[in-house]
Amino acid sequence: QVQLVESGGGLVQAGGSLRLSCVASGRTSSSYGMGWFRQAPGKEREFVAAISQIGSTTYYADSVEGRFAISRDNAKNTVRLQMNSLKPEDTAVYYCAARNGLLAATEINKYDYWGQGTQVTVSS
Repeated sequence: QVQLVESGGGLVQAGGSLRLSCVASGRTSSSYGMGWFRQAPGKEREFVAAISQIGSTTYYADSVEGRFAISRDNAKNTVRLQMNSLKPEDTAVYYCAARNGLLAATEINKYDYWGQGTQVTVSS
């Protein structure tokens, strides 16, 4: 079992930046692909970014490609999401997720563990 705790959300003006962090605890000796998802009010949860266990493979949603960057520090059991050039449409609750195994994935149903989420609000 893995527990995930996100932090770093907040209120920022359009064009600004935020960095989200996700710290894993529990059975962290196992291998996990990691991902970030988001859910805006009235919308379904959607994929944002993902990274493989060793960080060699990353995936991004088209809507964030070139603006967001996912990274991980396995020694600290931490995954980060650097968000630049933020837009009002990036406003959502952002969730960190982990999946058993080495690979990254974009599909929400391939993730086994979820954090509670952190709110990101981008004002225009």
